[in-house]
Amino acid sequence: MVAPSEPAGLFTPSSVFVYGTLMPGERYERVAHAAAPPQRAEPAHLDGYTLYDLRPEGYPALAAGGGRVYGWVLHYGAGWEAALPHLDDLEGLHLTPPLYRREQVQASTQSGPQRVWVYLYTRAARLAAQGAAVLPSGRWTDAPDRQGGAGWPGSEEE
Repeated sequence: MVAPSEPAGLFTPSSVFVYGTLMPGERYERVAHAAAPPQRAEPAHLDGYTLYDLRPEGYPALAAGGGRVYGWVLHYGAGWEAALPHLDDLEGLHLTPPLYRREQVQASTQSGPQRVWVYLYTRAARLAAQGAAVLPSGRWTDAPDRQGGAGWPGSEEE
C-alpha cells in the first residue's frame, strides 16, 4: 500500500478533490456517499496536473504535469474518515502495486484555496502506453465514450 501523504503535525483535510467517476452525476458518485455523505460539493480545479483517459479501463488518471484539471471538492463533515476506506478501495490503494496514492494538494475554488485529498495515478508506464490519452480540456466529461453523467455542469453556457 502507498501511504497517504500526510506531514506530521499539519492540518488534515476533510475534503476530497474528485475529477472523474466520483464526481457528482458520474457512475461511482455513490462510493463518495457510501459511509459518510459529503455535506456539499463545490466546483474546483487543480493547476500543475494532467488528466488522462485510460482505455480500455474506462477511468481517468491524474498525474503531475503542466495543465489544469477540473473537478469538484467534496466537503465532508463529522465522521468523514469513514468515507476514506471506500474511496481508497475504489482507487486501488491496497493493490500491489497500487493504482493510485492519496496526497494532500491545494485546490482552487470560488470560495478560495482549499487543502484537500486527491488520488494520483501511480503507474507511470501505463500513461505512456497505447490507450492512455491526455484530455487537453482537463475535464473528464470530455472523454469520448465515457460511461457516466450528462456532462460538465454549466457546459451548455460555455
